[in-house]
Amino acid sequence: MNKRALAGLGLLLVLGWSTARPAAAQTAPLDSLDGLTGRLLRYERRGPHEKLFLHLDRPTYLSGEMMWFKIYAADGTHARPLALSSVAYVEVLDADQQPVLQTKVALQKGSGQGSLGLPTALVAGSYTVRAYTSWMKNFSPDAYFHRPITVINTQSASGAGARDSAASYDAQFFPEGGHLVRGLRSRVAFKITDKAGRGVAAEGKVLSASGAVVATFRTLRFGMGHFDFTPAAGPDTYTASITLGPKRILTRPLPAPAEQGYVLRLDDTGPDQLTLTVSASGVPAETLSLLAHSRQQVAVATREPLRNGKAVFVINKSALLDGVSHLTLFNADRKPVCERLYFRAPQQLLSITGRADKAQYGTRDKVSVQVATAALPAAAAANLSMAVYRLDSLTTTPGPGIDRYLWLTSDLQGTVESPDYYFTATGPEAAEATDNLLLTQGWSRFRWEDVLAAPKPFEFLAEPYGPVIQAQVLRADTRQPRTGVTTYLASPSRIVDLSVAASNEQGIVRFERNRFGGSRDIVLQTDPGQDSTSLLTVLSPFSGRYATGPRPAFGITPRFQQDYARRHFQAQVQNVFAGKHRNRYAAERVDSLAFFGKPDETYLLDKFTRFKVMEEVLREYVPGVVVRIRKDGFHLLVVDRLNKTVLSENPMVLLDGVPVFNINKMMAMNPLKIRKLDVLDGRYFHGPAVYNGIVSFTTYKGDLEGFPLDPRVLVQEYEGVQRQREFYAPRYDTPEAAKSRLPDLRNLLYWNPEISLAGPAAKTLDFYTGDQAGRYLVVLQGLATNGLAGSRSFVLDVKPAL
Repeated sequence: MNKRALAGLGLLLVLGWSTARPAAAQTAPLDSLDGLTGRLLRYERRGPHEKLFLHLDRPTYLSGEMMWFKIYAADGTHARPLALSSVAYVEVLDADQQPVLQTKVALQKGSGQGSLGLPTALVAGSYTVRAYTSWMKNFSPDAYFHRPITVINTQSASGAGARDSAASYDAQFFPEGGHLVRGLRSRVAFKITDKAGRGVAAEGKVLSASGAVVATFRTLRFGMGHFDFTPAAGPDTYTASITLGPKRILTRPLPAPAEQGYVLRLDDTGPDQLTLTVSASGVPAETLSLLAHSRQQVAVATREPLRNGKAVFVINKSALLDGVSHLTLFNADRKPVCERLYFRAPQQLLSITGRADKAQYGTRDKVSVQVATAALPAAAAANLSMAVYRLDSLTTTPGPGIDRYLWLTSDLQGTVESPDYYFTATGPEAAEATDNLLLTQGWSRFRWEDVLAAPKPFEFLAEPYGPVIQAQVLRADTRQPRTGVTTYLASPSRIVDLSVAASNEQGIVRFERNRFGGSRDIVLQTDPGQDSTSLLTVLSPFSGRYATGPRPAFGITPRFQQDYARRHFQAQVQNVFAGKHRNRYAAERVDSLAFFGKPDETYLLDKFTRFKVMEEVLREYVPGVVVRIRKDGFHLLVVDRLNKTVLSENPMVLLDGVPVFNINKMMAMNPLKIRKLDVLDGRYFHGPAVYNGIVSFTTYKGDLEGFPLDPRVLVQEYEGVQRQREFYAPRYDTPEAAKSRLPDLRNLLYWNPEISLAGPAAKTLDFYTGDQAGRYLVVLQGLATNGLAGSRSFVLDVKPAL
């Protein structure tokens, strides 16, 4: 089945098993359909369906500004907060799908918050913010969160917009169900977009190879529509001629018709009824299987015989699940031959209310916004975020609300234009527009080939306890993976945190670091006694796969030159007078306990007489460690106090948490650089490694104090989860503050990513306007513990001071 064509989908029937069926639909048990249902359930239940949604503080930025965001993690079945992953990966992609910014953000209990400073050298253009977790990398990158943003570089805002031409437009055609078949009447959906991916109005005609007009069409909404068309028998080909305006013609070929196959048609045939008609040509009489599924739930498993090339399935709409539902048709060989989608707007959303205390505000005026959630059960809680930003000529369309994303756009391919329309509009035109959307932007997050195949282990594991650092161990000469090599990962610090892992068949080692934040050096090595020739490489945790779809275009508009200049001035003033508040970070809670817990012996060397030789320090102050000198130099042996014996091999010796296998080097270090010495006086089991005790040296700064590491050791700077910046906004709550001569030209007045509401109780949020009059948009997003999602926005008016 053509994968690209199958992207145009649109239906699912979710009939309760006890619901009465029309005579035409023969419901089969869930474990029947020759095992199709069971295979789908097995595939879906192997792991949770995870979704991320990012609430960005605004849709348009200046290069050099800060982008703030809140991350919501939800399960794809019930939309409830999902605490599966502890790390989210956030990237900003340019028009060529190349990352210009990357960061890792910590997640706790299904949510997180972060920020990205947009470089001043970032060129003006349309960019995409995408986000995903390690677990989500097991599935198509189309399932990652994607949100377009606009970045304006006011340093170079004098360029002209792109020239308008037919080459700047695109048109795509999607046969319903996936295919055109000669001799069978089909519904063909289409989408016509401009260079920015927005739908445009157009009309056109379908021409045969001889130039005869066989169909005509016209767009309905957002550049989409559909027409009916019967490909003739024989080798005829078809072309669409599209009129975009005076002297602007776009020509595109239609998908080539198949000589034989199946065609689907879904019709609304009653107030509570859908009819799915299957037409077939060139295939034997057989029994077709229909499998309906949605959000990891199998809804319907039915069979119908194909008689005279026709089969009809009747579906009760009231039994359909909320959101996007899938219906897949299988032939007698259990091969998927057609697929269709259907959307049902969710019956209940999180109702967020937001009300300002005044109808109008002055500059440097206090604003109080009361936020509440209506009809939220007392036992449920909601987590919200709120942004307040200025509306001007440069502001682009806001992104979709979290409810629109979780229930519709996250299950479709590409960017959905005006998703609110499909939740609020009613009537025949809205139903037709929704169907056109599903036919042109439909998508499945899995391939049926994977479902029907034998189960395979997932390549990427979830990260429930912290970021996982992955590396690969290769043979230095052949670059082939090495298996079973014990590898150690540390980061020099006064907090001793060592990780150890053995390489798998691909040479991959995984280190789980539950307290790794900010940028720091990591030290990766193997035990030279076991291995001294391996090549170590740290692997990037970011996904190298990218979603398909149009790349957004961008052009500077000359008529906005004064607006660019005004925004440039505002940004420069804010940077001069408020730039010192840009990198204020929240205090971090750090667990100072070593990975091995509380040591059996601790020595703070400043409390003892200082010696200049490490051997004297150990012999005089540390009775738990025996110093021996052999032919190859020094050896340290730990006294096992529990068994009243001396362990026969060297312990794990650490310096600021970094393993030191050359004891002679450690004994040559100046002990005046050592602040503390810890000893664990028994065997310690650490993953695949067993230590004959632990002797841990800690310097004053935790930076190795110039200790010479082995040349084979890999030292690399690595970025952990980002530190949490604090949003700063001035407060004018005293007469002196209100009369301050420092200018306040903020375009983002308020950002709060953590608003907790329990039950129907309201919360009041206060902030102050700046020196800029205008209209400000208040945007609220929220997700409740019971899976209800919602969004709300309203406008504040700020008038200039008289």
